[in-house]
Amino acid sequence: MAANDSLAQFLSSAVDAAKKAGQIIRKGFYETKHVEYKGQVDLVTETDKACEDLIFNHLKQLYPTHKFIGEETTAANGVTELTDDPTWLVDPVDGTINFVHGFPFVCVSIGLTIGKIPTVGVVYNPIIDELFTGIRGGGAFLNGNPIKVSSQTELVKSLLVTEVGVERDNVTVDATTGTINRLLFEVRSIRIGGSCALALCGIACGRLDLFYMHGYGGPWDVAGGAVIVTEAGGCVYDPSGEELDMTSRRVAASNPLLKEAFVEVLRESE
Repeated sequence: MAANDSLAQFLSSAVDAAKKAGQIIRKGFYETKHVEYKGQVDLVTETDKACEDLIFNHLKQLYPTHKFIGEETTAANGVTELTDDPTWLVDPVDGTINFVHGFPFVCVSIGLTIGKIPTVGVVYNPIIDELFTGIRGGGAFLNGNPIKVSSQTELVKSLLVTEVGVERDNVTVDATTGTINRLLFEVRSIRIGGSCALALCGIACGRLDLFYMHGYGGPWDVAGGAVIVTEAGGCVYDPSGEELDMTSRRVAASNPLLKEAFVEVLRESE
């Protein structure tokens, strides 16, 4: 494991990259969008590509020996395997559909894994100027102030966030809405925010109590947020309750007090 001073350096570099990308996102947010379709509802814009290029160029100059996995490059070049090497996982615009519609729930997500363990996380929403950061063993912060998960102990008083993903086949849609229907009887209310990374940050700062998602895009969606949740005292795990596998495209998060009950209702709801 890298010494903490180098982790602080990695974090600082990631924040610089996220803020630069954030300027591009903020500018593009208020302009006409040029949209391409990756699938029926899965979108990519010029901004996604420009931000990924900017972030990778910034970090590659500083850390030429590190590996890089980004949503847009991976989408273009096929799957990249996560190894034990220091690896930057980047989602240049998480919440592209929100971005295209001018809905201000959009972020840059940058995570660094070392030995496959999420170690540094930066999630930046440039529209409302919220910067979430975390370093393994060093706490989690929102705009420089320490954050922690909620202390809620009852599902019935919990606010749950989920994402519906981009698949629109009957089986997936029925499974997704079926789970939501059943969970509505167990929790206070449900939100669908449109950004996996920001949902994780919502758990980390206690705005949200429960999060689960099936079928997120790839490890770049969770690598940054996972560090931030963990450092805020929360748990990130597979919806089955097992350890999180970032490549499985299944994730859940909550405070530790709710985890057991949440996993139980998720199992019953599937």
